[in-house]
Amino acid sequence: MSDEAIRDLARECGIAVDWIDAAEQPHQVSVGSLSAILEALDLPCATPRQSKESRERLRRFRTHRPLLTTTVGAATPLAVPAGETNAELEFESGDIRAFRVANLVPPIDRPGYHRLRYANREVQLAVAPPRCVTIDEVAPGRKLWGLAIQLYSLKRPNDGGIGDTTALSALAGQAAAFGADAVALSPTHSLFPAEPGRYGPYSPSSRLFLNPLLADPAEALGHDRVAALAESSPLPDESLIDWPRSGSAKYALLKRLFDDFAASDLALETPLAHDFHAFVRQAGANLEGHARFEARQSGTPIAYHHFLQWIASKAFASVQRQARAAGMTIGVISDLAIGVDRGGSQVAARPDDFLKGLSIGAPPDFFNPRGQDWGLTSFSPQALTEGSYAPFIATLRAAMAHAGGVRIDHAMGLMRLWLVPTGASSAEGAYLAYPLDDLMRLLALESHRHQAIVIGEDLGTVPPEFRARCRDAGIAGMDVLWFQRDGKRFLAPAEWRKDAVGMTSTHDLPTVAGWWRGADLAARRALDMARDDEFRERPLDRAALWQAFDDAGIVAGPAPSTHDTDRIVDAACDFVAEAPGPLTLLPLEDVMGVVEQPNLPGTVDSHPNWRRRFGPPAADLLKAPGVVRRLRSVNDRRR
Repeated sequence: MSDEAIRDLARECGIAVDWIDAAEQPHQVSVGSLSAILEALDLPCATPRQSKESRERLRRFRTHRPLLTTTVGAATPLAVPAGETNAELEFESGDIRAFRVANLVPPIDRPGYHRLRYANREVQLAVAPPRCVTIDEVAPGRKLWGLAIQLYSLKRPNDGGIGDTTALSALAGQAAAFGADAVALSPTHSLFPAEPGRYGPYSPSSRLFLNPLLADPAEALGHDRVAALAESSPLPDESLIDWPRSGSAKYALLKRLFDDFAASDLALETPLAHDFHAFVRQAGANLEGHARFEARQSGTPIAYHHFLQWIASKAFASVQRQARAAGMTIGVISDLAIGVDRGGSQVAARPDDFLKGLSIGAPPDFFNPRGQDWGLTSFSPQALTEGSYAPFIATLRAAMAHAGGVRIDHAMGLMRLWLVPTGASSAEGAYLAYPLDDLMRLLALESHRHQAIVIGEDLGTVPPEFRARCRDAGIAGMDVLWFQRDGKRFLAPAEWRKDAVGMTSTHDLPTVAGWWRGADLAARRALDMARDDEFRERPLDRAALWQAFDDAGIVAGPAPSTHDTDRIVDAACDFVAEAPGPLTLLPLEDVMGVVEQPNLPGTVDSHPNWRRRFGPPAADLLKAPGVVRRLRSVNDRRR
């Protein structure tokens, strides 16, 4: 096969043979990389015959689609074999409408999943509202704010060394009393119960289910029952989480609770047992596949893993109810990770849904000149289309089930993903296109069905047209203080986007106190990850940030010393609160004025990622004078 024939096939299946890097420099993907990616997509092209068969498969893929997406009020293109024919549309409600159809389905006025029958064929129509539910729609004319929280970092008495849903409810109630309308979480996806040392929240076993270690089982079983069994084997309480130790101890407690539940409630068919059985029936085949995988990994009964997810579902549902009851307009904002571990339960249950022989990553850029390979997989675009997008829809529903909103990690994945062939370097990857129109329509439809807002993590190098598409779709972007710059100048709040969520920082970036002090640079230098020019530039950056605060009327007088972080944290919170977007999210670390960031990208065991806990219990966390001052000031500015 000629190089150009391979490039043509790559283009036809959505692989970008050329790309532009962060420095606006053009690159061309090597033919070897293109061939490897095509092979992984089951589109081999080593011979003319293989190439012909791959093109035929692509043709069938484009024309035989069991689900079509459209928008309320828009006509839907439809391929009818022989001119005009009779058709009927069965709405999700059961109503039926008959009509004649040729190459267009007439506009439909009802959102939902409907069935279209014509010419001895049947397809599903997903009819979506034009946009997702927006923050402006849930709170017209208001500027909301909330906290971004690492759930495991919270404390309460007898929590076993890992923050849980009861601690989160306590903190949400306090935040609501200050005027907060949201609590945004890092992913709470199911990890690996048989290996509690695998605790990275962005490398889940399944995005369809929850991490039971973050749930308080008392919400389902009652406090007395849980306390009685917990006292028989005290759980550890660490300031820095020892995940293997604390996780194993909590799973041991959960197993004792399950054994007690099976011997009492299940044996006697109590109301709790009926609730449990109803949950298992509703969760269906996805839960069964997940439970079978976990049972094989841990050597425990399948029903035990049904029980863990029932416990977790009850606990997270309770958080959202309590947050809304406390006065929050949005409540919990969940976080949807970009991919899953290829050795986890979701891939094991439905392997054909996922990419094989390819890892999600990122191309080389200023911060990672060698590129990134995250070791994760995601949905195959062909499998999504051929499977009526069922895996994607199920994942959205899981993310929105107990939340008033969802943040989509690496939202560019709706449009394209940088994929690296197994065994290749990250720089040898390429972008693969995803069916953006379909995915955004399904996202809008599920957003309305769950009344959940949608935030897209659009940091880094993102094509302008993607941000425009998100804006049109009602997906809020993210503006983070450290990136809101024009050269060396920090942008004034009024220059931030009106359709983006404003933040001081994120879990992967320095806290305000840590940045001002230079602790982030010191931590990276100790690991040989910092550049000398970063140390030279930081004093200039501090001066530029203070000048921006001064220009905005937030501060007056000279900048504080690098060790005086209280004033800079106050100013940063106030500065971001002035942004025009409909929602401001302050990381709890910045509200508390702490120096350490939750995660240092590029490290695994050399830094205590995802392990730090706050000292005070969650019920007292927002009572410190500095915290009260910040929250009151932010609330005043947002109101």
